[in-house]
Amino acid sequence: MKKQNVRTLSLILCMFSYLLVGAAVFDALESETESSRRRVLEQKCSEMKKKYRFSEDDYSEIERVVLQAEPHRAGRQWKFAGSFYFAITVITTIGYGHAAPGTDAGKVFCMFYAVLGIPLTLVMFQSLGERMNTFVRYLLHKAKQCLGCRRPEVSMENMVFVGFLSCFGTLCVGAAAFSHFEGWSFFHAYYYCFITLTTIGFGDFVALQKKEDLQEKTPYVAFSFMYILVGLTVIGAFLNLVVLRFLTMNTEDERRDAQERASLKRNRGIFDGEEGTSRTNLISLSSLCSCVCYRLGIFDSPPMTENHGCHLNSVYYNSVSYKIEGCLPNSRDNTGFSSPGSNLSPRHSFQDFARSRRKSV
Repeated sequence: MKKQNVRTLSLILCMFSYLLVGAAVFDALESETESSRRRVLEQKCSEMKKKYRFSEDDYSEIERVVLQAEPHRAGRQWKFAGSFYFAITVITTIGYGHAAPGTDAGKVFCMFYAVLGIPLTLVMFQSLGERMNTFVRYLLHKAKQCLGCRRPEVSMENMVFVGFLSCFGTLCVGAAAFSHFEGWSFFHAYYYCFITLTTIGFGDFVALQKKEDLQEKTPYVAFSFMYILVGLTVIGAFLNLVVLRFLTMNTEDERRDAQERASLKRNRGIFDGEEGTSRTNLISLSSLCSCVCYRLGIFDSPPMTENHGCHLNSVYYNSVSYKIEGCLPNSRDNTGFSSPGSNLSPRHSFQDFARSRRKSV
């Protein structure tokens, strides 16, 4: 099984195991509290019905009105400031749920707006994260050079440590600011910042939702918008540094496997070429030997028609035998010869030379 398939199956098993563990922990932590809160709420409802003599229909109507009036506590949600806030929550996939389009035209536009805006936002945050990591790496390199470190190179551990500190610092700054403006505790404000910057967006804590904040507190509104965008950039830089490294492992393994397959095919092609060349050499050598033996009269051959010592067969002039004939002495003379390094003396005939040559081949 390929390494990529093993990794994918392992990730699937880990995810489901993580989900099971999370479900068990949340069940143990929240189930009893939910039951007790529900009992208290039902008791208060019955007390209000007895005190004000509400019927079930009256109470349901009051409940519906209260829920619909909840988003309007911060003023008009669909003026420019509130619409800008809603657009941020759409394209960043935070989705608090504090406001939602009420018209069909608004819902259709929201879908098209999200389809185009979400990919654009993800690409922008990833690009900003890469630029931020490059700038931080440059600053760390210069700082190490100024401090006189022997190895000024910036390692991955250095970048991860700096990214973690940046995320923690961003969350702490936001928690301090929102605890001051919203009146939350520092823990609840930190929780809100974490849920917002990780784009979970439960909506249980939402900034700018009380006392006409969207219309009356312009500096606070601008700070909230800028904090969300800058904080998402910092978180995106950290995720780009750590998480995307693991996400690209499958792509790197597939590229490596493709290179190995291409190398094997190339080596196999070279081997086949060498084998074909060897076979061609053997065939050429056997053809050469046959032509020499045929020219010397060792093998029987079909008669050739000659005219003044010239072959009339057109195929013969293109054969190896014809080319060898031009290099060998005339066999009809049967004259002996010798060459340097040859074992034949001038007394030996071409027949003896052919026999000796055939044995050597």
